[in-house]
Amino acid sequence: MTLPVLFGANVDPVWGEGDQPLRYALQADRDGLDLVTVQDHPYQQAFHDTWTLMAFLAARTERVTFVPTVANLPLRPPAMLAKAAASFDLLSGGRLQLGLGAGAFWEPIAAMGGPRRGKKESVDALVDAIDVIRAMWSGERTARAGGEYYRVAGIHPGPTPSPSLGIWLGAYGPRMLELTGARADGWMPSLFSLGLDRLGDAVARIDDAAARAGRDPGSIRKVYNLNGLIEPTSGGDFHGPVGQWVEQITQVYREHGMNGFAYWPERDHERQLSVFAHEVVPAVRRALATL
Repeated sequence: MTLPVLFGANVDPVWGEGDQPLRYALQADRDGLDLVTVQDHPYQQAFHDTWTLMAFLAARTERVTFVPTVANLPLRPPAMLAKAAASFDLLSGGRLQLGLGAGAFWEPIAAMGGPRRGKKESVDALVDAIDVIRAMWSGERTARAGGEYYRVAGIHPGPTPSPSLGIWLGAYGPRMLELTGARADGWMPSLFSLGLDRLGDAVARIDDAAARAGRDPGSIRKVYNLNGLIEPTSGGDFHGPVGQWVEQITQVYREHGMNGFAYWPERDHERQLSVFAHEVVPAVRRALATL
């Protein structure tokens, strides 16, 4: 199975910059990008609540799909998160993918009333959460799922979302990568956390886990978050002119099977996103059509 390649833009959920998130989301929508990704760090003083902001932006845009990168599971219980995601999906006409993570930044999470978990506990909790979310989306009359950290017992789930709504994991460690291949619909690593030198090994671990689970590795959406800058001279990976960006994205697709790319400009956000949408993306699409 070969998925179409998607392109997106990161929109920071800042509230102190006036209508900046709305302007950037409208720009992405108008310029034909496929995705708008929004960080979810509820403890950040400078940030709106991500779910409230995405709902507002969805009501003002027409076509882009929204993805929290990634929903903060320790502060968002999975049964409620599943209901919120299903509602968003139906109300927006299928314009959501549930980016989900095990959690990080445990000090501020605990300061906000959330749990403090170690690496093993956080992944165990994520496994429970996936079970709960799938059960809440099942359309069954009653649902029982979960384990030690999260569970539902006899809940009547609903609403039932569209078939397009999936779970995309932010995953880096071996166990998380294997969980992605076995259980998730998508994967959302970031360049600043997983460089090109380690990307191939991570993809191989996901694909191997998918094959062992009887799944087609090609059916997994793999979105690479690209922090960088489109600029006249080359300064390293995803820091350089349009031609370099086109070559690197094409190479990452060809060599590693990444089938989505979301741009996180380091500065000059509006102009950078415009160049990405109007120059980089069309050139990449033309290059991919020749493969």
